[in-house]
Amino acid sequence: MARPTTKNDLVFAAGEQFGKLWKLMDTMSDEVQNETFSVEMATIGKETHWGRDKNVRDVLVHLYEWHQLLLDWVNTNQKGKPQPFLPSPYNWRTYPALNVEYWKKHQSTPLADAKTMLHESHAQVMALIEDFTNDELFSETALAWTGGAFLGAYCVSVTSSHYDWAMKKIKAHIKTRKQ
Repeated sequence: MARPTTKNDLVFAAGEQFGKLWKLMDTMSDEVQNETFSVEMATIGKETHWGRDKNVRDVLVHLYEWHQLLLDWVNTNQKGKPQPFLPSPYNWRTYPALNVEYWKKHQSTPLADAKTMLHESHAQVMALIEDFTNDELFSETALAWTGGAFLGAYCVSVTSSHYDWAMKKIKAHIKTRKQ
């Protein structure tokens, strides 16, 4: 799927990928959803997330927390309070450490709660996207607080692109799990 460049494409891609994520989840028994990832999962790729996430819940709360980042960033900036996307002291070089903090935060979150939280935050993000025009989402100059980037690019990153990432991880879990 091509990266969305319009509001319509963004709404479609986010909804489509979210639906595919839940369809994949529905193919797994409760037992498989709750299993700890196999040791092999940590060596699939070089990115830190392969070793960080230990189960499906970790993947789902990661998505939820990035939804929260977007929602907070947009809402705060719309109120006239300038705020960068990533919270201090993190930046785009150090954000893997932020992801570890999110991981730690949710180690006692039950999978059922993670599912509910993600469904709710997805709905909130979709409602937020609907509040913006195509130009506000995909024009470099429409919203000064985006720093010259497209708001839509952030939305794509925390929705359809992130859902694709999650499905890859979950599929790897299904493939590598112990029989």
